[in-house]
Amino acid sequence: MTVAITRAAARAASVRKVYGRGDAAVEALRDVTVAFGEGEFTAIMGPSGSGKSTLLHCLAGLDRPTSGQVFIGDVDLTTLSDRALTDLRRDRVGFVFQAFNLIPTLSAEENITLPVDIAGRKVDRSWFDRIVDTVGLRDRLHHRPAELSGGQQQRVAAARALVSRPTIVFADEPTGNLDSRSGEELLGFLRSAVDEHGQTIVMVTHDARAASHADRVVFLADGDVVGEMREPTTERVLDHLKSLGA
Repeated sequence: MTVAITRAAARAASVRKVYGRGDAAVEALRDVTVAFGEGEFTAIMGPSGSGKSTLLHCLAGLDRPTSGQVFIGDVDLTTLSDRALTDLRRDRVGFVFQAFNLIPTLSAEENITLPVDIAGRKVDRSWFDRIVDTVGLRDRLHHRPAELSGGQQQRVAAARALVSRPTIVFADEPTGNLDSRSGEELLGFLRSAVDEHGQTIVMVTHDARAASHADRVVFLADGDVVGEMREPTTERVLDHLKSLGA
C-alpha cells in the first residue's frame, strides 16, 4: 500500500528487509512504500512483529534494507558509503530512544550539546535556549543524569535530538520507560517542536494515547503498510488496532 505525501522529509520506496537466510529467513518488511511529510508528527503503530522498529531503523540509516530505497530529503541512503551515512545521520537526523542513552558523567547541558560538540560546530545559543525553555529544563542544566527523574532524562534526550536542527527526528518508543505524567510531558514537548519550530518527527509507539498527539498514524501489519489515520484520537486508534489483531 502506498501513502503519498508531498514534500517528504523521509520516505521508503519498495523497501524489503530480510534477516537470516534459507529456512531461517524472516521477512521483516515486505515492499514498503511510505512517506513522511515535512513539519508533521507521524506515529507508526502495529501488532508486535509488524516491522515498526525495523522500518524506523531503515529510515534513520541505522540499518540497511535488503532491497528498495530510503531517502532523507532527496538523498538516497542506500547509495551512501558507511562514512557518508554516518555524516548524514550526524548532520540531518535526530534520535530519541526508549533508553535515554545519556552520558552519566556529563551535565544535562553537556548531554544536550554533545552532537554539536562532536561535530566540531558552535552551539546556536538562541536555539539552545528555545529548546531548553520549551522542554522545561532551565533549572536542571547543571545536574547529571543520576540527579534527574526519568522524565527529565528523556526530555534531555529529546532536547539533544533537536539541538543540531536536524531535518527529521526519529523516536522509538520514547515514552516506554516513563510514567504517564512524564510521558505526557515528553509528548507535549514533541508536539510543540512540530507546532512551534516546524520539526518533523516520526515515532514508533504501541501506546494509542501517545499516538493521539500525532498528526497522522501509519499502521503496519506483517511487514507492510496497511492503513493510515489523520487527526487520530485514542479511541479511533484503539479501534483500528483491534481490527489488526494488535
